[in-house]
Amino acid sequence: MASSRNYYDVLGVSKDATDAEIKSAFRKLAKQYHPDINKEPGAEAKFKEIGEAYAVLSDPDKKRQYDQLGHEAFTSGAANGGFGGFEGFGGFSADDIDLSSIFEDMFGGGIFGNSSRRNRNRPTKGQDSLVKVNLTFEEAVFGCKKTISLDLDTECDECDGQGGHGEETCHTCNGRGRVITQQRTMFGVFQSESTCPDCGGKGKTFKSTCRKCGGKGHIVKNKEIEITVPEGVDTGHQLRISGKGASGYNGGPNGDIYIEFSVKSHPLFERKENDIYVNVPLTITEAVLGCKKEVPTLTGTVILDIDSGSQPGDQLRLRGKGIKDPTRNKKGDMYVVLDVIIPDKLDRKQKDLFKELSKTDLETDSAFKNFKKYL
Repeated sequence: MASSRNYYDVLGVSKDATDAEIKSAFRKLAKQYHPDINKEPGAEAKFKEIGEAYAVLSDPDKKRQYDQLGHEAFTSGAANGGFGGFEGFGGFSADDIDLSSIFEDMFGGGIFGNSSRRNRNRPTKGQDSLVKVNLTFEEAVFGCKKTISLDLDTECDECDGQGGHGEETCHTCNGRGRVITQQRTMFGVFQSESTCPDCGGKGKTFKSTCRKCGGKGHIVKNKEIEITVPEGVDTGHQLRISGKGASGYNGGPNGDIYIEFSVKSHPLFERKENDIYVNVPLTITEAVLGCKKEVPTLTGTVILDIDSGSQPGDQLRLRGKGIKDPTRNKKGDMYVVLDVIIPDKLDRKQKDLFKELSKTDLETDSAFKNFKKYL
C-alpha cells in the first residue's frame, strides 16, 4: 500500500522545496536506509516509503496532482485521471521511474548493476611508469647518463590508435555509447543505463578490426630512453620525465616516467644527507705528537694538520667538500673522524719503549683523578 504520510514530511522538505533540495534529501535518506547498508528492523520499509515519496515529488506532473489532491490522486478511479492501482513504490511503470543515476552517484555504479557514465571518448592521459635504477656511489655523487629499457603502452601505428578501419556509428546505441535497460526488482521496475556492449561506450564501430592491435588501439612496445642523472641524488630520490610514458587515449597526453634511484654504498665514505664522513686511522704517536695526514676526498686528496693530543672520535670539518644538493646549488661538508688504532702486536724494541714510557706520569688528565675518587 502507498504511504499514508505526507510525502514532504517523509523526505523532510518543505512544500516549496526546489528540485535540487528534493533530490538532495532523497539521496541522503536513501543512502541511510538502503537495505544493503542499514540492517535495522524497519529500514527496508522506510526505504520503500522514501522511494515512493521521491517518485512522486521528483516528477512535475505527479507532484502537481499530489499538491492538488494528496494521496487521492493515486487511488483507483481518481477524477483527474490519476494513476489507478498505485501500490507503493513498485506501482509505476519503468517509464515513470529512473533512479539509476541517483544510486550511481551515491554508491559508485548503481545498486542494479554497473551503470557507470564515464565518457569513453574523452581524452585520457596515459599511465605513468615507475622504473628503478641502480647507481654506484660515484654515479650518484657526480651525476651521469643512463639508458633505461621499459615496455610502454603505445598507440598502434597501423590504425592510428582507432582499433579498426572503416569507422561507422554503432547501430546498437546509435552513437550514444550507452544503452537503457529495464529491470524488475522488489522495489518495482527500474530503468538503468549501461555501457553499450557492442562499441564499449565509444559510440562507434569499425567495418574491420585492426589485426596488429586486435581492436585495442594500443600495443606494447619496448623502448630505450636515455636519462640524465643529476648530481647528488640518493637512494629513494625520484626523477620525473614528463610526457615519455604510455600513450594517452583519444588524443590525451602521454603519461610520465618516474625514475627511482638506489645507490650502492661506498667502502670508505659514509653519506648522511649531503654530508660525507670518512674515518682516518692514526697511530698512537701520530695522535699524541700530532702530524700531517694525507686524506682522500671526493675530488682528490688533501693534507690535514692533526694537532698533538688528538683524541679518538675527534672530527675535522672540511667545508664544501660534501655532496651537491640536487635541488639547489649548494654542497654539504666533509667530516674527517680520527680513529686512533691501538696495536695488538709489538716487537721487542717497541715493548721496551712503552715500558720506559710507563715509568713516567701520563695520568695528567682530570678523568684519572675523578676515577680514583671512587676507588
